[in-house]
Amino acid sequence: MEARMPNPATLLPGATEGIQAAVREMFQAGVPQATMELVHQRVSQINGCAWCLNYGAKNAKQAGETDERLALVAGWREAHCYTDEEKAAFALAEAMTRLADGSGVPDDVWDAAADHFAEKQLAALVLYIAMTNLFNRVNVTTRQPANAKPF
Repeated sequence: MEARMPNPATLLPGATEGIQAAVREMFQAGVPQATMELVHQRVSQINGCAWCLNYGAKNAKQAGETDERLALVAGWREAHCYTDEEKAAFALAEAMTRLADGSGVPDDVWDAAADHFAEKQLAALVLYIAMTNLFNRVNVTTRQPANAKPF
């Protein structure tokens, strides 16, 4: 499939700089990098973003993730290889990504995440889940191929 246009972020360099600065800040909030990368994978699976799945898998592997854990992300509820903290992050990611499917983020999902993450960490997770949804929507809308280079 051919891209409809270059990645919009490449056309607006000021926006790219802001996005990259925000993501750097999120990754410095104390959430393990592997958790952030796994959450990125789950959100990208839900949204069907091939570019983000490809790029995210490479980042996750660099963060030390195993093939097994990457392969099981979609089935995280049944998989026994994730920590309770990671499962809380997955549940939050799914609820935030599927807002239209229900009544927002249920209290039990929020409370589980808040039990496992300090407020600053939770802020980083919320922002990174939202940012991943942004990336997914831009890439799917403009049909960025899975092998396109990052912006």
